[in-house]
Order: sequence, then C-alpha cells, then structure tokens
Amino acid sequence: MSETVRNTGLFALVGVLILITGVMQSWNSALLILNMGLISAIMALGVNLQWGFAGLFNIGIMGFVALGGLAAVLVSMPPVPEAWTAGGTGILLALLLGIVTIWGAMLAMAKLPKGRTRVLVLLAILVGGFFVFRAVFDPAVVQIEAVSPAATGYLGGLGLPILLAWPVGGLMAAGAAWLIGKTALGLRSDYLAIATLGIAEIIIAVLKNEDWLSRGVKNVIGIPRPLPYEIDLQSDPAFIERAAGLGLDPVMASTLYVKIGYAVLFLIVLLALLWMAQMALKSPWGRMMRAIRDNETAAEAMGKDVTRRHLQIFVLGSAICGIAGAMMTTLDGQLTPGTYQPLRFTFLIWVMVIVGGSGNNFGAVLGGMLIWFFWVQVEPIGLFVMELITSGLPEDSGLRAHLVESAAHMRLLTMGVILLLVLRFSPQGLIPEK
Repeated sequence: MSETVRNTGLFALVGVLILITGVMQSWNSALLILNMGLISAIMALGVNLQWGFAGLFNIGIMGFVALGGLAAVLVSMPPVPEAWTAGGTGILLALLLGIVTIWGAMLAMAKLPKGRTRVLVLLAILVGGFFVFRAVFDPAVVQIEAVSPAATGYLGGLGLPILLAWPVGGLMAAGAAWLIGKTALGLRSDYLAIATLGIAEIIIAVLKNEDWLSRGVKNVIGIPRPLPYEIDLQSDPAFIERAAGLGLDPVMASTLYVKIGYAVLFLIVLLALLWMAQMALKSPWGRMMRAIRDNETAAEAMGKDVTRRHLQIFVLGSAICGIAGAMMTTLDGQLTPGTYQPLRFTFLIWVMVIVGGSGNNFGAVLGGMLIWFFWVQVEPIGLFVMELITSGLPEDSGLRAHLVESAAHMRLLTMGVILLLVLRFSPQGLIPEK
C-alpha cells in the first residue's frame, strides 16, 4: 500500500466514524464532534510547529487557548458604559503606571552600573511603582465590579464582529509567547516545560479572579456569533419552506444549518493554516528549524541563532493555539475560565500530536480529529459495552453496578491504551515525518 493511499484511508476512517455517529446517534452530535475536531486539529497543528519543527516542549497550551477565548470577549462583547464611567479611567491609568514602572526599571538596569546603587534604585522603582499602581487600580476595580455584578460587573468589549476576535486571539497569544520566550527559551527542555505550565496557570488564575476583565468564574455568556441563531431561523418563513422541501423539521434544520456553517468556517481556517505550515516546512526556514531540532550544537556552529529561531517558532505555534481558543469560545458562545483544565487542553493535545505523527502537519490534523472522536465517544461506547457484558447479572448485583459506573473512567484508560499501542507499533505516529 502506498503512503498516499494509506494516509487517505486514515482520514477516510475518521469521516466514516463521524458518519456512523450521525446514523447511530444523531447528526447534531456528529457535527458537534466534527466542529470540535477541527478546532482540536488547529491546536495540534500549533503544538506540532513547536515540538515537531523545533523540539520545544510546551505544556502551557492551556494558557494560550484561554487568551484566545478572552480575545473573543474583549473584541465582540458590547462595552458597559456604566462600568467605564465608574472605573474605566482608573484602570487605564493604573495600566499606564504599570508600564511606566517596568520601563523605568529596565532603564535603570541599562544605564546604572552594577552595584549597590543600582539594586537600591531598582527596589525603589519597583516597590514604589507597585504601591502607586495598587492605589489607583484597586478602587477602580471595586467600582467596576459593583456595577450590576449579576449581569455585568466588567468593562465589556469593543462590540466588533466576532470573526475579528480570531486573529486578535492569535496576536494576544503571540504577544504572551514572546514575553515568555524572551525569558524562558534559554532554559533546558524540562525547565522550559515547567515555566510554560506555571505561566499558563497564572493566566488562568487571572481570568478566574479578575472580574473586571472577564467576569471571573461568573462567566461571560451571550457572546455574538458569526451565524444566525436557531430561533431566528425557525421564525423565518423562507427557511421553514426550504427545510420542509428537504423533509426536515425546522428545529432540526436550523441546528444542522448553524453547525454546518461553523464547520465550513473552521475548515477554511484549518486549510489556510495547514497550507502555510506546509509551505514553511518545505522552505529553507523549515529545513533550518529541523536541523536545529536535531542538533543545536551543529546548527550554532553553522552560524544559526538558535534562541532567536526558537522564539520565532514558539510565537507562531502559540498564535495558532490562540486562534483555536477564540474559535472554540465562539462555538460555545460563552467564556468559562473554570473549564480550562490542563487535562483537556494540554495532555489531550499532546496525545493528538504524538498519535498523529510528530513533525508531520497532516499527522497532527489526523491526530486532532481522531483523538477528539474517541475522547467524546469512548464513554457512551464503554457504557454500552459494560451494560452488554453485565446483562446476565441481576439488577441488584454489586458487580454489575461497579462495572457500569466504571464506564465513566473509560476516557483516560482508552487514551492511555491508544498512546501505548501507537508508541509500540508506530513510534513515529500514524503519519510519520518524512
């Protein structure tokens, strides 16, 4: 079997699994799996750039995804005039003071000679700037969060089209990655992993606790959508007539219409990013990145700036994760910081990259689609299997109850088994790097 036929067959298998889900369960579930699978594939593509191209071990994926979600709020939600009147000026002034403090500290580091004087000046600037910042920032936050806390209690956004939030999410994640990379990319791989994980947790902690920015754990709901609401379609006579012509109920037709629309948008983004990643991989820049990944010492001996190239690829991969985060928040229609768990947004994405094929962009896409399907479907399939196995046992059997309840843990078990099988029989993934 040729490589092209084999790879095409693997993607066809994913399509068949989604079609079976539509036939056996519902097309609504199948399209939801497809949409989240496309978003997961984009995340896996971003991580593959970092690990597959450059060997950077980033386990702070969750933080960049969350920044993308925050971008959807800051760009698309309408501003809250009362909150801006109450404390908006104070927030802007406090942020400006923070920037001035950091700039002053950097200037002191650059201009003053090493010694006790420089240390004292730095301490004075940082400590004094901190207290001035808090003196302005804290009262403004209290005033903003007191404005209708059950409904708003935050500044809101810019009220722009939600699709603009996708590139903005990428830019925000890229900016954070640049700051992280400038300080952490000189570390060894295991220390880099610890640093990225810690920074991701800091980002999530900020989203959970700074209500004036993202409403914290109270969540932001009602985020605008790029597609019409189902209820509006169901009241549109022309849409109802078209649905009847297809033999569909208006409620089901509106749900399918919206989910198919999302799938088209996500597919366009995925194909564009995949094309750019492939062009980068085949370019001299891509060959240089893989040379640095394989032997940093030899690359440095050839005159390559390894740290600078690592920073480039780290920023690019994080930007893709930020775009995916904004897309996911758009699909959900809400920002829920409490759901940004490392298990889902770090471990699962790494499994996708490893199973699909590290260093191969098509492998990352395949892994994203396939692993997400199993992540969603393993639990109901496991429950069906357990009920089938225990069908001969009495209803009050303790063994039967235990086995049926254990189906809820099938996800983690299955992910581990899949990972072990792939590492044993295809260590380079389902679609290996050439």
